Amino acid sequence: LSIRRQRQMCIRDRLYIMCEYKSKIAVIIPALDPDEKMISLVRELHGAGFENIIMVDDGSKIENRHYFKSCKDAYHCHLIRHVVNFGKGMALKSAFNYILESRPDLLGAVTVDCDGQHVLSDIETCARLTYEHQDHLILGCRQFNDPSIPWRSRFGNKTTCRVIKLLCGLHVSDTQTGLRGLPTPLLASTFAQTKGERFEYEMNMLIAARDNNIPIEEFPIQTIYLENNESSHFNPLLDSIRIYKVFLKFMLSSLSSFAIDILLFYLLGVILRPFIPESVVIFKHYAFGGSLLSLLRTVISRLISSLYNFFMNKKQVFKNDSKSPSVLARYYTLCVVQLLLSWFLIDHILTFISYRTIRKCIIDTCLFIISFQIQREWVFRK
Repeated sequence: LSIRRQRQMCIRDRLYIMCEYKSKIAVIIPALDPDEKMISLVRELHGAGFENIIMVDDGSKIENRHYFKSCKDAYHCHLIRHVVNFGKGMALKSAFNYILESRPDLLGAVTVDCDGQHVLSDIETCARLTYEHQDHLILGCRQFNDPSIPWRSRFGNKTTCRVIKLLCGLHVSDTQTGLRGLPTPLLASTFAQTKGERFEYEMNMLIAARDNNIPIEEFPIQTIYLENNESSHFNPLLDSIRIYKVFLKFMLSSLSSFAIDILLFYLLGVILRPFIPESVVIFKHYAFGGSLLSLLRTVISRLISSLYNFFMNKKQVFKNDSKSPSVLARYYTLCVVQLLLSWFLIDHILTFISYRTIRKCIIDTCLFIISFQIQREWVFRK
């Protein structure tokens, strides 16, 4: 009898959760010039028991607005309308602000694409996980091993995953998925304030989760591309630039620092070589030794370029507002180690290349990749 009662209670609790999450988790559908697929999606969601469906008309043409009106009248959806197209990021944040200001009873939201790429069972799973994990960002991740998936989608997602793993340390299998679960506490503390207006917002959301130590929960979803994904408003060139903007900032900071370093290294060689010949060495009785001129050129050029790089990375790239001197101490600890390695390797590696400046370019490029990882994980880690 006791076991039977426990089973009955377990079943009752599961049924309660199944009913509760559909009334406490909103479904957000941002759309630009939708078609009948959006009406079919809303019909399925309403029939499955979702009580709070929020549609955002992000500047659709007048002839396409009747789809929103049909959903609003037939299924009692809440409609937010942008007079002009502001972008997917702004559409999502408009819905987030509505939840925070007008629906404090809701425990979270699930974002869904309007073009039929997400099936009902996956949306339900995402909503349930959002209900159960109020401190997680939930991602419904597509599987990109299927050759039937459009090439631009496979290439774009795999490339972005590798880049964000290298530059941000984020291990996410689908960086551009539109099926996401966001608990209300995280909307208020993080995601409603995350920068980004268009498709880059979804990437910034992942970076914001990492910066704020928000766990990311992934689950696999069906991968559906209707009509070769022709309904997508993603611009491969412009939106890719926006997505990688945060990475481009780091590259610009690093390349400009690198250019300053190389230029100073070359100029110092021209200026100092008449006074300090290449034949003058230090620590010549030890394995760790080399040219005094090379050491001076490396130290001076690196000192000036590193000061520039420190302030650029701190303010513009890693957004670290700490005033603690320990950040500068960690940065220069890294710089000293990197400097010594650069100096040593210039004299002992790739010696078949007669021009030291060329050798320095190759060696410092390799050290740059390692240095970024250390800066991200140790120097500027919040």
